[in-house]
Amino acid sequence: MRGLRVLGVGMLAAGLLFPTAAAGAESKPEAIDRIVREAKRDEHLRAVIVRVTRGDKVVTTRAYGTSLDGIRATKRMRFRNGAVAFAYVSTLLLKYVDQGKVSLDDTIDEWLPDLPNADRVTLKMLANQTTGYPDYERDPAFELAFEKDPFHEWTYKERLKIAFSKPVLFEPGTNWSYSHTNFMLLGRILAKVGRAPLATLLKREVLTPLGLKATVANQTSEIPAPVLHAFSSERRGYLDLPATTQFYEESTHWSMAWGTPVGATQTTDIFDLARSARLIGTGKLLSKKSYRAMTKSRLIGFGQREDNCTPSCFTQSVGYNYGLGIVRSGEWMLQNPLLGGYAATMAYLPKKDVAIAVAVTFDQKAFDADGNYPNASDGIFREIGALMAPKDAPPVRR
Repeated sequence: MRGLRVLGVGMLAAGLLFPTAAAGAESKPEAIDRIVREAKRDEHLRAVIVRVTRGDKVVTTRAYGTSLDGIRATKRMRFRNGAVAFAYVSTLLLKYVDQGKVSLDDTIDEWLPDLPNADRVTLKMLANQTTGYPDYERDPAFELAFEKDPFHEWTYKERLKIAFSKPVLFEPGTNWSYSHTNFMLLGRILAKVGRAPLATLLKREVLTPLGLKATVANQTSEIPAPVLHAFSSERRGYLDLPATTQFYEESTHWSMAWGTPVGATQTTDIFDLARSARLIGTGKLLSKKSYRAMTKSRLIGFGQREDNCTPSCFTQSVGYNYGLGIVRSGEWMLQNPLLGGYAATMAYLPKKDVAIAVAVTFDQKAFDADGNYPNASDGIFREIGALMAPKDAPPVRR
């Protein structure tokens, strides 16, 4: 389950530098084309789809490589968006705050009274990852079960049981640790508040108002056509294969219902991903107060590593700090999921009104002998970000 680490950005907890854009007389589309082609070659990528906008102007939209052998990737192909859904869930939460239905400081015992510390954990803590609740996705039993059957559709009850088979990691609000459990619970609560399934609420309150036409939820493994297919080597450890044995399997229809709230397991395309980056990044659906709550860097310097939650707990930095359902990296706001052979990044720079969306799949050489692989979409975004806004370039690892 090595590639399922949606965190994928702990690299930014280390030393940082800010890149400068490449010199030369290239136009922006030409330079982006060069960046993508070099990354595709160097990172062993099967397909890359990219879209960059500045304001209402499209800088570029292109697809590279193949979806399946002999079938080229296209701009309209659909892929899994993973933790991008967290931004939509947080937007729904903040819309309910604006409507006076809930407060960020409401404790969750009103809806989930049987959970540990329910009278002290708040809605805000769920959205900014400070509850102390264990992440079921990091439980060895969950990892083993997933790698044994990646097609299993994980239910809320199954994930809840695994998460709370372990003690809480820390007292509410005293540390930071990335946990899929938090958003699973938040989705459950919002369904109770809205008195409808979460998928219905997200479509009505967030996806449709944002004008997202290709973003749909499905708890099964279905992806609407046209499909960007994905492949992975991450189960080689479970299968106990020696490093000399080649292993590469299609992962397109693995169940991804494990990582997001029930009703927020979604697929999308590059157009919706770029549009989401900009409209979430500008707070289109929110009051100014709620927009600031979602996007302001409030946790820089907060959090510390502890033995019971490493590597998901660490000190928030300029390079990586969490808002409410979105990540801040320098002046950029983003989400960058990595799951089941898919990687994607949506990012937005308010200063320049620049939105960047990247989706990638991987060739066999992208995976190491243990089945690990990096989020190459994040690296491509950072290079393009440095090109588009050299004075506000996204931080990168030294």
